[in-house]
Amino acid sequence: MAEIEADVVIVGSGVAGALIADRLAREGLKVAILEAGDEVDRGEAVEKFHGELIKTPESAYPLGPDVDHPVSYDPDYWYRQDGPDKFRSTYVKVVGGTTWHWLGTAIRMSPGDFTLARDHGRGVDWPVGYDELEPFYVKAENELGVSGEPGSPPTAHRSAAFPMPPIPQTYLDKTLAKALEGTQYHVSSTPQARNSVERDDRPSCCGSASCIPVCPVQAKYDATVHVERAKSHGAQLHAATVATFIETGQDGAIEAIRFTRRDGSTGKAVGRLFVVAAHAMETPRLLLNSISDRTPRGVANGSDQVGRNLMDHPTQLSWAFSNQPLWPYRGPLSTSGIENLSDGPFRKERGAFRIEIGNDGHSWPTGAPVTTAAELVKQGLRGAALNTALRDVTSRHIRLASLVEQLPDPENRIALHPSERDRYGVPLPKITYRLDDYVKAGLAAASKAHEEIFGALGTTGMQHLPIAAGAGHIIGTARMGTDAKTSVVDAELRSHDHRNLFIVGSAVFPTSATANPTLTIAALSLRTAEAMLKQLN
Repeated sequence: MAEIEADVVIVGSGVAGALIADRLAREGLKVAILEAGDEVDRGEAVEKFHGELIKTPESAYPLGPDVDHPVSYDPDYWYRQDGPDKFRSTYVKVVGGTTWHWLGTAIRMSPGDFTLARDHGRGVDWPVGYDELEPFYVKAENELGVSGEPGSPPTAHRSAAFPMPPIPQTYLDKTLAKALEGTQYHVSSTPQARNSVERDDRPSCCGSASCIPVCPVQAKYDATVHVERAKSHGAQLHAATVATFIETGQDGAIEAIRFTRRDGSTGKAVGRLFVVAAHAMETPRLLLNSISDRTPRGVANGSDQVGRNLMDHPTQLSWAFSNQPLWPYRGPLSTSGIENLSDGPFRKERGAFRIEIGNDGHSWPTGAPVTTAAELVKQGLRGAALNTALRDVTSRHIRLASLVEQLPDPENRIALHPSERDRYGVPLPKITYRLDDYVKAGLAAASKAHEEIFGALGTTGMQHLPIAAGAGHIIGTARMGTDAKTSVVDAELRSHDHRNLFIVGSAVFPTSATANPTLTIAALSLRTAEAMLKQLN
């Protein structure tokens, strides 16, 4: 007798799994969600973040053998890296997934992002196009609650308005926009899954400037919104329950998912359909670990593409000092960007990028303003003189980040470590990762763009981070496609190998484009939920 029985078993409670759980539960289906992490107490998370000496995207959340995950300050803590470059993006294991510590940026991909191979001879084309996905972008924006204004990104046409008006631009945004008038750099308000007005029993943004790692009032969307909705319709959440192995039957169908609870007890979850929504790192770990006589390379891996084509948005960070106070460290960490550079003929030669304008001063690259105070103290400043200098210096901090497109490369991959395992017996992720010339040329172009932007503003003390930062966007490893020999899932995100298995999330992206991936994850997940309902009926 199975420990858990449902019509649909979902592994993972992030945005993809939560949206699908809510949609199916609303139709009266019995849904079970398996989540490795625990539920988060928002107040405790805020206090934990405030008390941490090292403040990172992960510092508000549990870390350790029960829920181990990567950390920003040590790329070798959880990942076992096999170079030549380090993979630096992270995630957490909690109910609601990494939407707890995401920035909230909710940008659509552009039409040309789906046809990179056709238009520029690079990468591969998606099996679904922008026009086909556009109605689901509308649904995703309404489900998450996106604040924005038309024209961002400028090439992505829309059939409906944003659910809410845009989050107000900061003084920094407006000053930069004025300085760049007449240039190729067009500053626009960034669409965000953050309430600009009260909506869906969630308040408007309070401007706490702690979007990463935790919004104290839930103005920023996180997937617990849809986990709770799914539960209200009868879905069962099984927290602290780690999926460890997927069982298949003689006909190739998935029969059960084995799990281990935090207390060490084990069991199986059985259902009619199964969804793996465990992020682009944990998804291939689970699939590759499920080796049997029927699946000698792991589940859903007849193509040998599971774990391959690992991508991020390698990020060029640059920072400087303005010649006048711009007053960063207020409001959401980014409210504007430069989106008009994400497509063009140059994509034949180098990666495109979008430029994020930071309201967080120098905190990302340097740890400011804490490090700024320490530097001033070392200079001998104390008391009123220290306070005056700190106010002057931090008021002039400005930061840009360009998120660069990365091409799929089958040799960039996650595999299973041959000897090291977590406490549940699943091998640790072994990563091979390399930034190719396409990315490096994009990073160089981004540095040049930053210099031109800073020049227009009249800054001093400009610096570029010498290595590419991680954007927190783990992409690829189970890509979609029309050919079962070269892809893992079809256009509806159904496994080519197992007709009752769906794989969702950024793992299925064939290419990275430049847009932050969450809104596209949401749109694809809502589309997949409809395909699942059709199959069940």
